[in-house]
Amino acid sequence: MFVDDVDIQVTAGDGGNGCLSFRREKFVPRGGPDGGDGGSGGSVYIVAAATKNTLVDFRFHPEFKARHGQHGQGANRTGFTAHDLEIEVPIGTLVFEKDESGALAPLADLVEEGQRVLVAQGGHGGRGNARFVSSTNRAPRRTEPGVPGQHRLLHLQLKLIADVGLIGFPNAGKSTLISRISAARPKIANYPFTTLAPNLGVVTLSGDRSFVVADVPGLIEGAHEGHGLGDQFLKHIERTKVLVHLVDLSSESGRDPVDDFEIIRRELKSYSADVFAKPQITVANKMDALDEPDRLKRLEAHLKKKKLPLLKISGATGDGVDKLLEAMWKAIAAPKASTPGRSRRSLDRPEPEPDSVDLLTPARSRRRGV
Repeated sequence: MFVDDVDIQVTAGDGGNGCLSFRREKFVPRGGPDGGDGGSGGSVYIVAAATKNTLVDFRFHPEFKARHGQHGQGANRTGFTAHDLEIEVPIGTLVFEKDESGALAPLADLVEEGQRVLVAQGGHGGRGNARFVSSTNRAPRRTEPGVPGQHRLLHLQLKLIADVGLIGFPNAGKSTLISRISAARPKIANYPFTTLAPNLGVVTLSGDRSFVVADVPGLIEGAHEGHGLGDQFLKHIERTKVLVHLVDLSSESGRDPVDDFEIIRRELKSYSADVFAKPQITVANKMDALDEPDRLKRLEAHLKKKKLPLLKISGATGDGVDKLLEAMWKAIAAPKASTPGRSRRSLDRPEPEPDSVDLLTPARSRRRGV
């Protein structure tokens, strides 16, 4: 099951209470106070991990709690600080804080493996009575309770990170193509909306070249408004560098290829100007099933007016696929193709970001568990 939107609750650990204690030993009649401090509670971090590719685990386990700090003890013994809790999420996960009204406030965008963000600060431990000794109060009975840990409602949203996004109408041959060029094995059938969740595949070329391709479920008219779940699918191409637009040339679809091309272009533009501005490769697919040559001629004439190139392939037979892969690589390697949220498989990887991003308490030091 592919899940890309979930709500979770995170609760940091409470700090331990300070201890009220006095030293009582033989031959030490005035031992004085010796109550130790409480330990700090564990904080909660969200960490990007390469081993995760969906948020489905959180659908069945939406609550996370870090351990509390240990209470202080006599003999000036400080309670143990609790270990921090790290929650692993797929690379490409956006983290939002959700308030009671449902409004979302962005906290982090985890696009690099190992990147993490503090989402709930553990409470500090309370002070024991040994901390309150003064010249006027040699036997204080005052202690402090531990500070409660933070509690937050979070919304996690996954946007896949890929170099190339395959787009087009349902049943245009996207799944067939990705299964041919990579080890991905999506469901393939001769009916619309066979693919209901994005699929990722790694393409390997000669010369130690590789890139990641995302097979996005089919789009229809009104996709940017949510028709056919289009808005949920379109978000997965926001991070891609290049879009490959597959147009079905076979008459079996009952649609006109020129209309298909323009409808998808309008949906991209309506959804996001940044997405529409990405480099695009237009591909005439199912050349092996072309039974009306006029369909290809009209599409070629339409693209010629727009000064756009057209590649012809058959995902089923593999004809023209090698030329398409080289065109994908050329577009990926072009400087203008660099975008935020780069693929972890890209060869032109950016400088690594800091391992930890603290957006909640930048000025406060955090105590790790022991």
